[in-house]
Amino acid sequence: MDATAVARFEAGRARLASLAYRLLGSAADAEDVVQDAFLRWQAADRERIEVPEAWLTKIVTNLCVDRLRSAQARHERTAGGWLPEPLLDGDPMLGPADTAEQRESVSMAVLLLLERLSPIERAVYVLREAFSYSHAEIAGILDITESASQQHLHRARRRVATGRRRDVVDHAEARRVVKAFLDAAASGRTERLVALLTADATGIADAGGLGGKPLVFPSPERFAATIRGLFKPSDRKRRLIGGSPALYAGVANGSPALIAAIGDRVVSVLVLETHEGRIVHACGVSAPARLGRFSAMWARREHDAPLIEAW
Repeated sequence: MDATAVARFEAGRARLASLAYRLLGSAADAEDVVQDAFLRWQAADRERIEVPEAWLTKIVTNLCVDRLRSAQARHERTAGGWLPEPLLDGDPMLGPADTAEQRESVSMAVLLLLERLSPIERAVYVLREAFSYSHAEIAGILDITESASQQHLHRARRRVATGRRRDVVDHAEARRVVKAFLDAAASGRTERLVALLTADATGIADAGGLGGKPLVFPSPERFAATIRGLFKPSDRKRRLIGGSPALYAGVANGSPALIAAIGDRVVSVLVLETHEGRIVHACGVSAPARLGRFSAMWARREHDAPLIEAW
């Protein structure tokens, strides 16, 4: 393959990766899909491809739909141990963030809600909400009718609707939110945590890659009680993660995030999505397999001083 063909693919790689990430909720899977698309681009009769961007979008979308339909994916996602993979602010895989719809489509809460959709509904929703494709274009990508695309979008919006928008935060606001949360969690007083939450706040956290089902916080009170327990340091927890991490404030998937790191290795990320200054949803990820890209990006960045030097 000549340099021009490689350059044409590379020019669209970030957009293709952000599309695949939204569809799959996994940076590692998105990277695999984009590499598969590159191999197909390499093998294709490129002279017959009139619009490379459209051709590659179709390839990536359908590769993602095939993955979502696979028996392995269905097992992983329905067994109760699957959570979206968080991404550090500034990661090009997060893709476009110019509109509220684009920002929402990459939030941890919406990535979880997308699990309620069929693969085709998910593809229609992402192509329309995050990338502004018309129903005619979506129909061509997915080999469905325009009417079917409209129906899939209607169902998807109904099932994904959260009823409110997350706050748009900068790093200073994220640090304020995370510090207030950490102070409340470390105080041992449940009521301090509850005061930071909305009345319908919920949360979820994985089992750190140990094979258990995620911890679900179905109410503010359960949320606060569980977090209070999780934030009690212990030798057992330190052994599991390999040391005493420093705790930082950051931004992940557009929301404040509490980041635990041992040196340059991120061992846990707790994303705190807020509405009008209060926490509405939290998603905690500690499984090493789902923090590889986050940790690599973190290692290349300069950071503010940690909120806690050693937990």
